[in-house]
Amino acid sequence: MSEFLAKIAPNLVNLYPEMIKAIFETFYMVAVSGIISTVAGTIMGITLVVTQEGGILENRIINSILGKIINIFRSIPFIILLAAIIPLTRLLVGTTIGTKGALVPLIFGCTPFIARQIESALLEIDKGVIEAAQSMGSGPLGIIFRVMLLEGLPGIIHSLTITIISLIGLSAMAGTVGGGGLGDFAIRYGYQYFQTDIMVATIIVLLIIVNIIQFVGDILSKITTH
Repeated sequence: MSEFLAKIAPNLVNLYPEMIKAIFETFYMVAVSGIISTVAGTIMGITLVVTQEGGILENRIINSILGKIINIFRSIPFIILLAAIIPLTRLLVGTTIGTKGALVPLIFGCTPFIARQIESALLEIDKGVIEAAQSMGSGPLGIIFRVMLLEGLPGIIHSLTITIISLIGLSAMAGTVGGGGLGDFAIRYGYQYFQTDIMVATIIVLLIIVNIIQFVGDILSKITTH
């Protein structure tokens, strides 16, 4: 088997340890930025829903300001965002390269996307359920945690699945400017040195990771649907 691999993918065999390292770097970037983005994006998404006109905490000023901030960051292409917030990245993590340097732009690029996804999922909840909770004396926090998040859980899981997959793509893009991970591995060894087996192997690994995430997300979404 090893002889067969050495024959069809000699560069991959030689760089196998580097590829394993790149995979773990990708997992690290996606996990850390995904957790932070999910927390921040969920808070923003909930805020957009509850402060909208007719919401349980209606506040047009907060809703308008937050919506505009989210739209501004969503409209900036990620590759431009990478360069635009370099001073902030250096201030927060002390570097603009490697996995640490990629975390800040990944968070800033992903959080607005999650916020809109969460908002969309929560807006699909039947307003009658919320009105019923209000009639039974539930306060804003009770409605948010016991009604909105629970009722919207399948949609939220579906949205987060899409977000994680998108985040993998963004992490690969960050690798093109020295962010580490599979993107950096593919560009540095596959593209720059014309090593086709490296590029093909990277694509296959990314396909496997994405399909596993989609599969798990679909199962969780079905389990929580009621």
